[in-house]
Amino acid sequence: MGGLFFLSRLNMKKIEFALTKGDYIQLSQLIKAVNIAANGAEAGVMVDDGIVKLNGAVESRKRAKIRVGDVVEILDYTIYVE
Repeated sequence: MGGLFFLSRLNMKKIEFALTKGDYIQLSQLIKAVNIAANGAEAGVMVDDGIVKLNGAVESRKRAKIRVGDVVEILDYTIYVE
């Protein structure tokens, strides 16, 4: 099973999201902004379903403040906020 996890990590798509230092974006807005979700409601469902990780831990807050340096993982995407 560890090998399958390793292979799935290799197929992760990297997304870089630019944010001005000191600013933030809400988690559901970020998921929508990078086109992983079609709208905010769909992004919220993804968070509610527990498939979104923020800095390695499952994040359950749709309005979590995402800042420069954060890493969000969802489905087969990794979003680097820079």
